[in-house]
Amino acid sequence: MLVDDNLARRNALILAFAMALAGANASVVIATGTLVGRMLAPSPEWATAPITTFVIGTALMTMPAASLMRRIGRRDAYRLGALLGVLAGLLSAWSVHAASFWTFMASTALCGAYQAFVISYRFGAADNASPAFRPKAISYVTLGGLASAILGPQLVIHTKDLIPPFTFLASYLGQAAVAGLAILVLGLFDGPPPKVDTSPAGEARPVREILRSTRLRVAIFCGAVAQALMNLIMTATPLAMLGCNHTDTDSTLAIQWHIVAMYLPGLFTGALIVRFGVYPILMIGLALLAGCGIVALAGISVSHFFLALILLGLGWNLAFVGATTLVLDGLRPAERTRIQGINDMIIFATTAFASLMAGKILTWFGWATLNVTIFPFVVGAGLLVLWLMRQPEPRAS
Repeated sequence: MLVDDNLARRNALILAFAMALAGANASVVIATGTLVGRMLAPSPEWATAPITTFVIGTALMTMPAASLMRRIGRRDAYRLGALLGVLAGLLSAWSVHAASFWTFMASTALCGAYQAFVISYRFGAADNASPAFRPKAISYVTLGGLASAILGPQLVIHTKDLIPPFTFLASYLGQAAVAGLAILVLGLFDGPPPKVDTSPAGEARPVREILRSTRLRVAIFCGAVAQALMNLIMTATPLAMLGCNHTDTDSTLAIQWHIVAMYLPGLFTGALIVRFGVYPILMIGLALLAGCGIVALAGISVSHFFLALILLGLGWNLAFVGATTLVLDGLRPAERTRIQGINDMIIFATTAFASLMAGKILTWFGWATLNVTIFPFVVGAGLLVLWLMRQPEPRAS
């Protein structure tokens, strides 16, 4: 592959802009999905189902998206992904107008499918970069994620009541508009041409043999815990805040600061792992997730919700990036794509279950019980990491 840092810098900036737009698209769903679900669902415990279908859409499209990028190239695949975002916004708007819960879930699934393309933007930014510039290219895309944390929630706040009595209908039209703008921006991306993977099959071990690694299984478990707990609490927060007599604007701003906390550490998490090692950073991330539960149990004021979600975002970033680093360690280059796919499928399947259970636990047992569920999983993951620290480091052969 041609190494050209000037081209990589240009592509990274384009993808950063596209990430801001795509992240805004997802932020609209995250900030409003449970609220609209509560309005349209047949019963309250199904209010978080639209977020579940969002996650399922991502999980189901992850492997097809990767295959499509190999076949037609990143640029065209990314633009097709953004088209799904346009369709998702339009279908969401129609669902609100028609008061159709089932088509609304289909629309969030389409938005999730869009995200399956978006999660590879960081790889697209690094395609033509030299090893020295690669971390900076990825950081540019991360900055786009930070911008989305502001753009998406503000889009919701300023449009939710523009078309009365259909709350959030205009927000979903705005969601479609930003995805349409992303299609135009992605047309400027100049990635490598489509290619077929020619890695010799003999370089990769059988998947069953790779998955025998206890270290890999612990890494996948920790990543699933971080993602699932983050989604569990984030999904239920808008409903919990309304139940505590806070406004939907308060809940949208809470989600905004949560997303900022998710993306902001991405600028330096990698450097911290290089300096201090993956295990301490992973343990700090798990501790911050526990801190979220402690703050949430301490009170139900707006500030408690805000601080809890900020800790949730910070903890997710450190724990998830640390777990991802562990997944890659000890793998041969020819094995990474397949194992990454398996890792993502397990994580998103777990997260889909967590997002579905969020509404049920909140309805049946309340906000406090929902947050108590954080602790056994965090403690279990932490003990496994402590045990792993005593094991010898693997080497890729």
